[in-house]
Amino acid sequence: MSSPDQIQRVLFEDADIRSVLTGLKDSYQQALAKHQYPDQLRDILGQMMAAVSLLSATLKFDGRLMLQAQSENQVRVLVAECNHQRDLRAIARFEGELPDYSCFREMMAGGQLVITIEPENGKRYQGVVPLEGDHLNQCLEAYFSRSEQLPTQIHLAADAERAAGFLLQVMPAKGDSGDDWQHFSYLGATLKDDELLQLDNETILHRLFHDEKCRLYEADALQFKCDCSRKRTEDALKYMTQDELEEIVREEGVIEVSCQFCNELYQFDQTDITMMFSDSANIEGSDQVH
Repeated sequence: MSSPDQIQRVLFEDADIRSVLTGLKDSYQQALAKHQYPDQLRDILGQMMAAVSLLSATLKFDGRLMLQAQSENQVRVLVAECNHQRDLRAIARFEGELPDYSCFREMMAGGQLVITIEPENGKRYQGVVPLEGDHLNQCLEAYFSRSEQLPTQIHLAADAERAAGFLLQVMPAKGDSGDDWQHFSYLGATLKDDELLQLDNETILHRLFHDEKCRLYEADALQFKCDCSRKRTEDALKYMTQDELEEIVREEGVIEVSCQFCNELYQFDQTDITMMFSDSANIEGSDQVH
């Protein structure tokens, strides 16, 4: 993967088929840096990061796309997010020493997988992805084929150093793309995990589709970035009353809130709580920190 931390869209000129390739390295490592994940969980989280970057490239919106899995097993929560600026973040929550799960579906047994789209302007959308395949890519393929009526092929791979993804999908079109899809999906299915992780985009496309005319769009940079802030943390605390927050301060001395994604720590004392509920707290540009 000669150009990590990039996402690149591809159109095939003689077929109503599109493709997306994504590679993560520094962004992936930064998401892992402040957490100690077992290898199996690390790789799944890398696949989810690759998946959300792929899916975000198929949508035209300003906002964020989130992929979240919850289970009744020891792996409680897996979350990966990507926004329209190609900022990525991800987190996993688990309990105890994990068994050697045979596949993603076993790891998330009894749970669910949800795609959430949050436009900056517009209605929030959620789609439940049934755990119908053994692996994450198979679950997402089934979701697109059934819910969106778009035949889709997805490859996801991750190891200790990097994560990568490849998406192949029929474009909404007037004509019948059935024959084209059968041809392209057959070629795409020959892609191997080590090729996806190690080869650059041009080499992958040439190996898979050397007889096809394709147009590569300029790649977009991907980066790890958490959009947590003191202001957003204050907004979350305001779901509690001032009396409730002040009681915590009296008992603990200070309220500490740590971001799950980046481990940034925000502290609030009595003065902060008073300011949060005062009229001046609503004045634009006010950003006092104590």
